[in-house]
Amino acid sequence: MDGITKYVLRQVGGVMFFVTLCLTLAIWLTQSLRFVDLIVNRGLPLTTYLYLAMLLLPRFLVIVLPVAIFASVLFTYNKLTMDSELIVCRAVGFSQWALARPALYLALGVTAIVYSLTIYFLPASYHAFKDLQWSIRHEYSHVLLLEGAFNEVADNVIVYVRQRDSDNNLRGILVHDMRKPEHPVTLLSESGALIRTEEGPRVLLVNGNRQEVDAQTHRLSLLYFDRYTVEMNADRIQSEDRWREPRERFLNELFFPDDSPADRKYRKLIIAEGHNRLASPLMAIAFTMVALGALLHGDFNRRGQSMRVLAACVTVVLLQAASMSLLNLGAKTVTVHPAMYLLPVLATGVSAWVMTLRPARPVRRPAEA
Repeated sequence: MDGITKYVLRQVGGVMFFVTLCLTLAIWLTQSLRFVDLIVNRGLPLTTYLYLAMLLLPRFLVIVLPVAIFASVLFTYNKLTMDSELIVCRAVGFSQWALARPALYLALGVTAIVYSLTIYFLPASYHAFKDLQWSIRHEYSHVLLLEGAFNEVADNVIVYVRQRDSDNNLRGILVHDMRKPEHPVTLLSESGALIRTEEGPRVLLVNGNRQEVDAQTHRLSLLYFDRYTVEMNADRIQSEDRWREPRERFLNELFFPDDSPADRKYRKLIIAEGHNRLASPLMAIAFTMVALGALLHGDFNRRGQSMRVLAACVTVVLLQAASMSLLNLGAKTVTVHPAMYLLPVLATGVSAWVMTLRPARPVRRPAEA
């Protein structure tokens, strides 16, 4: 690798690292803020929140990395052109492909990283994220009991808690159980706690009463108790029995779905996700070639290349929109799947042709008479 290639590669790599960091942090913060309520109001441990937020990073990086390399190549090559560094390189004999080599090296590296994310890290992390999210909602229901509000902790079971102390002991509890519509039950107690058992979470009530109205006679039945236990979600499915979304699955599970009713219903969507996993990383090369084709093509003008930069940005936006549209169409018809691969390949080929069609050179002004 010659010195010029190393120099340009350092420039592009430094800008890409900065852009990736900024975009990832911005997206990560906006998405993870929705989990802050679990800490502030519902007692979820900070470590669990951080782990939950970290599991989202591979999902963001799959989107951010192709955009980051496009922005870094566009910025760096535009700067090198305006500083006349690329003009000097051409003057000493560098070809178009020699000038594009540093960006292509980086694009290949980014493509490999994105493939590792889509093939392994994305399904593994998202599966862990959905399992943890399910666990928080169904097994750690005590952290989801919001004070001073009516919380639906199970189907047709509503719990109101006036106060919860630091040890998760509950004060002023109201439980309204309508799992048997013909015999609704209301329970009031001074204190209690939500405990976990092998059969699932239960509410333990201390010093209260149980009220039930007979649907036929409309007579109130009142029972005072020292201790009373209410089962919360014994009828809920287990974590391992829930239907796994396409984003949680590995490639072999996407291309060869199970024969379950849910998989049969969403079979086209699942297979489309598999093709998207293999096609979307190619966008890193396509975006890079779009930037190179825009800046290395045509005459050089010292007044700036704003129109070329704008054209490259519009092209990338259209490519990304087309990629998303093909994914949605692929969930409806299998004939669209080849187009998911053709789109980045076609964009790369057209950009390579444009880049080599007419090399950029300085615009010479006519000599004054």
